[in-house]
Amino acid sequence: MTTAAIAAALGFLVIATFQAALALGAPLGRAAWGGASATLPSRLRRASAASAVIWLVAVVVILERVGIEIVPLPISVILVGAWVLVVLSALGAIVNFASSSRWERFGWGPLALVLALL
Repeated sequence: MTTAAIAAALGFLVIATFQAALALGAPLGRAAWGGASATLPSRLRRASAASAVIWLVAVVVILERVGIEIVPLPISVILVGAWVLVVLSALGAIVNFASSSRWERFGWGPLALVLALL
């Protein structure tokens, strides 16, 4: 169980890092937000910044779920948060598989599905 949690945490960390890069203006927009432009407009850069924070919280929740304490969180936040991440990852897989962006369909979709299963 701990190995799966660490793998999931690493997956969420990859997503957080990618979103942070987008927020900082990296020309990776073809692999996110529908792939409409290489460099994201300011509103999507702000959304990526918020997303990066959310995915970092996901890392903490998943690690806490298996007893690796990063910051003290109430057990209810950890238990509910872990299940919220399962649902969000499953929904993310569906949305990414339906995207017109090849990066999202063949990269982020499978990653989100794997994270939901982990």
